[in-house]
Amino acid sequence: MEQARILWVDDEIDMLKPHIIFLEQKDYLVDTSNNGDEALDMISPGKYDIIFLDEQMPGLSGIETLERIKEKYPNLPVVMITKSEEESIMEDAIGSKIADYLIKPVNPKQILLCLKKNLQTKKLVSEKATFNYQQEFRKIGMDISGNLNAAEWIEVYRRLTRWEIELEKSNDPGIIQVLNMQREEANQVFVKFMMKNYAGWIAGSTTDRPVLSPMLFREKVFPLLDKQGPVFVILIDNLRFDQWKTIEPLIGEFYNTDKEEMYYSILPTTTQYARNSIFSGLMPLEIDRRYPDYWVSENDDASKNQFEGELLGEQLKRFGKNLKYSYHKILNLEAGRKLHENMPNLLSNDLNVIVYNFVDMLSHARTEMEIIRELADDEPAYRSLMLSWFEHSSLFDIIRFLSDKQMPLVITTDHGSVRVQNPVKIIGDRNTNTNLRYKTGKNLNFNQKDVFEVKNPHDIHLPKSNVSSNFVFCTGNDFFAYPNNYNHYVKYYRNTFQHGGVSIEEVLIPVITLQPK
Repeated sequence: MEQARILWVDDEIDMLKPHIIFLEQKDYLVDTSNNGDEALDMISPGKYDIIFLDEQMPGLSGIETLERIKEKYPNLPVVMITKSEEESIMEDAIGSKIADYLIKPVNPKQILLCLKKNLQTKKLVSEKATFNYQQEFRKIGMDISGNLNAAEWIEVYRRLTRWEIELEKSNDPGIIQVLNMQREEANQVFVKFMMKNYAGWIAGSTTDRPVLSPMLFREKVFPLLDKQGPVFVILIDNLRFDQWKTIEPLIGEFYNTDKEEMYYSILPTTTQYARNSIFSGLMPLEIDRRYPDYWVSENDDASKNQFEGELLGEQLKRFGKNLKYSYHKILNLEAGRKLHENMPNLLSNDLNVIVYNFVDMLSHARTEMEIIRELADDEPAYRSLMLSWFEHSSLFDIIRFLSDKQMPLVITTDHGSVRVQNPVKIIGDRNTNTNLRYKTGKNLNFNQKDVFEVKNPHDIHLPKSNVSSNFVFCTGNDFFAYPNNYNHYVKYYRNTFQHGGVSIEEVLIPVITLQPK
């Protein structure tokens, strides 16, 4: 590691010789000055990593020296050292953006701790995160290879997500690679678990069925309505659990998390199927049969989710919920602003549902726009971009407003997404749908080893576009590619975020119950 360079400025610098020798023995390079004017002349871009600055000096005072340093070098850390404990001096120093504050007489251990905190925090946090994950790596691996049930898979995914976010602080690319390999292993086993159990869950023939999309309102929203009255439900399209954890601290300033849970999206993990299922409380096949006017088939060019408000109303009727409710879908910035302005008019409703499409639009934009690809080059950058949007969004404004009005809140989503890597060849006719993670149609040609195939869609309560239609789903981080213009297609879509198939990231999704502070 390169030696850190320190400039120590003190009018009694000769009396600090033992401290300076101590630091030099610890492999720091230390320059000294006994006045502010000289110190300012000594500082140049990149020369010093940190400044120790005496607050009480004749001539140019420490505070004045600090102000001049910050004018020219705003990012250079300065540690103020003073004999005084007066609050006004501390406020002056803090207002000038000091890195730390030490009271004389300082001892060598204090100085060393200050240096480590200001110069090595990132490295120390990285090392600790790496060490802690190494300690848990084996246990997670054993859990993955065990015979996990639906609830236990949620806990494994929760732990993997926690480590993914923690290890963003790591400078060790090797440990990131290990985590990615463990996530891939988890996905491989999870896919087998889904293939084994999914049809049974849909048929209701198993006792350990998790909460699925059509059960979401019944299990998570209706009890809240019955218990405490008015509730707002915000559904952020395509919100993954790791993205929820990224925005949680911002929301935490205004809301306490009552329950942080996950549920299972139905297949296909797309808006057309999962979100219609959420609002209707039914599987897609039942929607098609009960409300044919509200179900838009794969081959229809119309919007596939244009009747969500009507489906919500039908679900409320079926469960005897005689409520005053509203449904709003936000597809652009202007619509979000208008909704924010209209929020006072919604407070008298028993239930308000708001669908925010931003994350889904961001996913599509990242695929189609080179600049967004560059801004969100990997998972941490993608989370960071989502966080930046949320912090300045009308959605955050709405959440702050609701907290101020003491309104309970449910935040959830319809499905997640996965960063795709591996192309899987498939051949279909012109009526085959365009989604990269699932295909439905007749005469599909593919390698059965590469996919999760459902020969009879009715087995998992999906409509058929024709008598011989089947569904095939990509698993893990695969995506479908046609043989025609194969190389161009693969290059364009590799490393994009897609949904519709079977992976932990798409299927296990957050539902958060929040109470206002």
